[in-house]
Amino acid sequence: MPLYEHVMIARQDLSGTQAESLIEHFGTVLSDNGGAVVESEYWGLKTMAYKINKNRKGHYAYIRTDAPSEAVQEMERLMRLHDDVMRVLTVKVDAHEEGPSAQMQKRDDRERGDRGDRPDRGDRGDRGDRGDRGGDRGDRGGDRRERR
Repeated sequence: MPLYEHVMIARQDLSGTQAESLIEHFGTVLSDNGGAVVESEYWGLKTMAYKINKNRKGHYAYIRTDAPSEAVQEMERLMRLHDDVMRVLTVKVDAHEEGPSAQMQKRDDRERGDRGDRPDRGDRGDRGDRGDRGGDRGDRGGDRRERR
């Protein structure tokens, strides 16, 4: 069967448990139509880049599925009709990646205080000395003609 990844955004005024129950509800829709949920992740309440239906935040959920296209179409149809779901994105993939999604890995890094591969910002030896920058700092841009 084809493999899919879904991201869903639910309204901000839902509780976390209500948002997670939406994931379970749509998982049962898939299983009733011959599909299966491989893995699901609740990403939490996040601030969005722009308002959607007067909501500034949304509950994000990520679902990995193994289902026929008819089951996915039915699940998407029901998601779009559901009042609590604001946006849905479905992507067909060749294979599911092992382990948690990038979003969950990011959260784990923050919890540990790990900065990943980011170098220490102490010694910037690769930049060299900036030297004497000279001049009056008050004269930045603008008209550089001699004033009389």
